[in-house]
Amino acid sequence: MRAARRTVHGRRARARRLLVGAAIVGACTATAAWISRVESPPAGEAAGRVERTLAPAKGKRPAPADRTVAIAAVGDIAMGRDGALPPSGPDVLFAGVRAELRGRVVLGNLEQTLTEAGASKCGRKSTDCYAFRTPPVYADALRAAGFTVLNLANNHSLDYGAGGLADTVAALDDAGLRHTGEPGLAARVRQRPVRVSVLGFSYGGLNRGVLDVGAAAELVRQADRWADVVVVTMHAGAEGHDHGHVPAGSESHLGESRGDLRAFSHAVVEAGADLVAGHGPHVLRGLEWYRGRLIAYSLGNFAGYRTLRADGPGGVGAVLRVKLRGDGSWVSGTLVPTRLDATGTASVDPARAALGVVRSLSRSDFPGSALRVTPSGELLPPTG
Repeated sequence: MRAARRTVHGRRARARRLLVGAAIVGACTATAAWISRVESPPAGEAAGRVERTLAPAKGKRPAPADRTVAIAAVGDIAMGRDGALPPSGPDVLFAGVRAELRGRVVLGNLEQTLTEAGASKCGRKSTDCYAFRTPPVYADALRAAGFTVLNLANNHSLDYGAGGLADTVAALDDAGLRHTGEPGLAARVRQRPVRVSVLGFSYGGLNRGVLDVGAAAELVRQADRWADVVVVTMHAGAEGHDHGHVPAGSESHLGESRGDLRAFSHAVVEAGADLVAGHGPHVLRGLEWYRGRLIAYSLGNFAGYRTLRADGPGGVGAVLRVKLRGDGSWVSGTLVPTRLDATGTASVDPARAALGVVRSLSRSDFPGSALRVTPSGELLPPTG
């Protein structure tokens, strides 16, 4: 028991140091996570050796050309909040989509904290502030659903301060889940044949990499030196039902800069990213084919018990599933349409609404470079 307490205390202290480091570094910070061969690491498995740099792996050899890696990605997850937790437990939120959450890497944006301590960032009388948290044990539901990596680079990872972040990190570690988006650290698990690195960026919170494109690109270049496949996940863009299109230039929301998503995504691909998976607008956005790589600008809302807006466009989401070669090149992809019910519980959508939404947005925003979305959800590169 004492050893366990020391471990949790150490993780909480580490998280507080991360916050101090973020304030010092300021402009752009990120973390990368190596993903092991197993689709879901055993409970309690160590998250890998922690490094403070993204130095290249010694004696790195490229993955064999005939080896592939399967990756799945979803958008925003906020399993509950004070006074609103799923009565039958968190597993029900994912029961209808669990079969689609499979792959070497299964990535989601954890837009909440996993803590029962600390004070909310929102004032008592606030009517336009949102803070999300659930008990730390909810991390087990994420692992049981099939997730292997959770992004913490978003505007809700600090909803309950440094202690809340520390509890979140500890809960994910204890559940055997990797996490990305923390400043200045790289959790590395060396596994062959295909080594994958996941880097999380946002416009605020733990890091502001989306607003410092040059610094973000440099981190991707460093990661690419020791990874076969680099995945970038970004939490950015204006949010709301009327923000499905990706504009040219910078976006803002409530007076806050949310980044130039086209410039950011293109820069990280040019630096070595093989897949970009976005979230943050809380609606679906289009898919762009850029230099032979897929950019998904927003995968929308995925699951959240009475936290995420589930009506209209906010209730339409998707699971992005892709297969890449060991050099990051495209093999195949599928978009699985999902939908939220009134409580925020996810299921596969028999009406397949997401496919039409993404097809239309892709064609409108990226003429000539839009991925083709077939009626079955298969993703095909543009023919031009």
